[in-house]
Amino acid sequence: MNLARRSRLAFYISAFISGSSFSCLSLAQETYTEPEEAQALEEVMVMGLRQRLSEAGRLKDVIQKTEVLDQIQIEQKNALSLTDAINNEPGVNVSNECSMCGVKRVMLNGMKGEHTTILVDGLPTYTMISGFYAVDAIATTGIERIEVARGAGASLIAPEAIGGTVNIVSKEAADNEAVLDVAAGSHNYRAIKAFASAVSDDNRTGLALSAQYDTQDQEDHDDNLVSEAPFHENRSLTSLITHEVNNSNSVNIRLSLVQAEVFGGPVIGKNTNSIGQTIAGYDGEASEQLFEGDDVRNNYIGKPWETAEWIKTSRDEAYIKWLSEFSDSLSAEFAYSYAKHEQDSFYEGIDYVADDTMNYLRAKFDWVATDKHVVSFGADARDEKMRSDTEALKHVDSYVSDSFDYSVQGLFAQDTWTPTDNFEMALALRVDHVKADFVDPKKPGTEIDETVVAPRIDARLMHNSAWTSRLSMGKGYRAPLSFFETDHGILDAEKGFLIDVDSLEESLSANYALSFESDKFSSTFSAAHSVVSNLASLEENDEGVPILTQLTDDASVSTIDLVAGYNLTDNVHISASVEQFIYDEIFRSSYAIAPIEERATIDINWKNSVVDVYFSTVWFGDRDLNDYGYEGYNIKGDLSSKKQTDAPAFFVSDLKLRRQLSSNLGIYAGVSNLFDYTQTHDEDTPLMWDSSESYDVGYIFGPLHGREFYAGFELKL
Repeated sequence: MNLARRSRLAFYISAFISGSSFSCLSLAQETYTEPEEAQALEEVMVMGLRQRLSEAGRLKDVIQKTEVLDQIQIEQKNALSLTDAINNEPGVNVSNECSMCGVKRVMLNGMKGEHTTILVDGLPTYTMISGFYAVDAIATTGIERIEVARGAGASLIAPEAIGGTVNIVSKEAADNEAVLDVAAGSHNYRAIKAFASAVSDDNRTGLALSAQYDTQDQEDHDDNLVSEAPFHENRSLTSLITHEVNNSNSVNIRLSLVQAEVFGGPVIGKNTNSIGQTIAGYDGEASEQLFEGDDVRNNYIGKPWETAEWIKTSRDEAYIKWLSEFSDSLSAEFAYSYAKHEQDSFYEGIDYVADDTMNYLRAKFDWVATDKHVVSFGADARDEKMRSDTEALKHVDSYVSDSFDYSVQGLFAQDTWTPTDNFEMALALRVDHVKADFVDPKKPGTEIDETVVAPRIDARLMHNSAWTSRLSMGKGYRAPLSFFETDHGILDAEKGFLIDVDSLEESLSANYALSFESDKFSSTFSAAHSVVSNLASLEENDEGVPILTQLTDDASVSTIDLVAGYNLTDNVHISASVEQFIYDEIFRSSYAIAPIEERATIDINWKNSVVDVYFSTVWFGDRDLNDYGYEGYNIKGDLSSKKQTDAPAFFVSDLKLRRQLSSNLGIYAGVSNLFDYTQTHDEDTPLMWDSSESYDVGYIFGPLHGREFYAGFELKL
């Protein structure tokens, strides 16, 4: 394989491999004139990634502030899914918004989950509803690293990323190898991870295969026969083929199949025998009483289906990327991605089936115009169709399906100017034509038909060898297209659900970061502010029917964080962070679950020739739940049994030990939530009655998963 040539190609298109458009630009001049040095630079970035990121505050060496987690960091967290891996990273919060279905929302810079765009190798492979269910089924097996860029317009090719982007970088075949990782633990935790790769004799073709299976049982910490954490089971199979056609052309093809099943509510083995039995037992006749004494803290005595939530999803993903180098100054990437997401679900007697299919095309060119300017330009198109159905609500007059057609055609351009070795600036602009149409006959016409201009500016100034400033400002947009954005499912067969959306959400954001790096100490201070107009929100009309609508006032959120790392010795590394999230009153009113406001973390990694020890503690500050509209009661109709509205401060700690027995075999063991703090056991159950005596499961303000022991081994061949 011509590594110098391949290195030059990689730098040309690394903008999209990373989900942003800056990775190649600061190195453009020396890459083109000195390919041997470029080859060395690429090797440092890949082979020394862990050390570089750990010592530099986990920042990627690009113009825009981008935090990176590599394989070692993912393994230290014992993270089986994307949500496990990135949760509690700087500016990242994975919000659990339902104790039954366990829906997870990836929030960046305090923005809502639907404002985060997930990319795979720089390409969109997740549909609109994929961001609500099965996010925690995105397996970590076969992932090289995860890159998080925060802020509106965080990616030139993902303008919907109002909060930012999470880019999953796949592990390519670099050698002939096979890795098997098997683990088991409490709550019937089981995980099997397998990765294998092969490279052709001429090093031009590589095949990487990854597979993962993981499962965990329900958790019922107050023993009232209703789970607070659901059963889940995930399966995934992924293949990635890389082929260098010749010295100027290469192609990547990725295929992935993911299946996930979640079930919460009645505890299997206690008040129901199986998921199938629970759903088959639906008779449409509600029980007179759900809990003993109508108190959600007491034993559940209703029918199993009345508190059951079951979601089964299947996702097919595929992409093909063709990379071509026309000359030393011009290269191109042509890409196509496909995603199909199917959901079959049951929400306490209400069925919901959805089929969401997306096709995406992109052509992008990189041109080295002068020794100081690199220009990127191109076009892309996205077409997505989602169809949903529910038998339970089909005949309810006040129900509108959230089936939609969504299309975007865009043009983009960016000029990166590097006048000196210490300063670089990128000016980018996207122009998109957006159409969003709810196709239910009750919603005639096209709700959104707009042309959007989205500019962005990024700059990096290296004050000296230790201090670096980064500034980003940009605009983003998003079309609210699903009721899952404001609720985790349809839970009222009598009221129905309505949609009143006619505008794009639009945002402006600014991010500043100041980084310091020395031999032993590194730190990064960040501040960000985002303003969103036409923010989607769940309201009720005069008849009490839930309605997906949009707020008339602008909403804003600000974040401040400081991350630091220190090499205490050659064997001990300590990192810490403190964060503050500031939401205005408008933004607070839009959240389904109260987000975090203050957070601090301490990570300690100690290793020697015998063992590698990783310890992490995350502290969360107290919150006043009244600020987020919380109101609920433990006893039906008893206003004196009001649930607590003071969410106290708490901390969660994890511990993992690993020992390498030989070059081929390693063993590990650990404890998640070491001190077993849960909202249900230590504070209050997430189950509730509202003032109208309706039952709900979303009174959440603390962790719902208890302590978990696990142990496993990793075998390399």
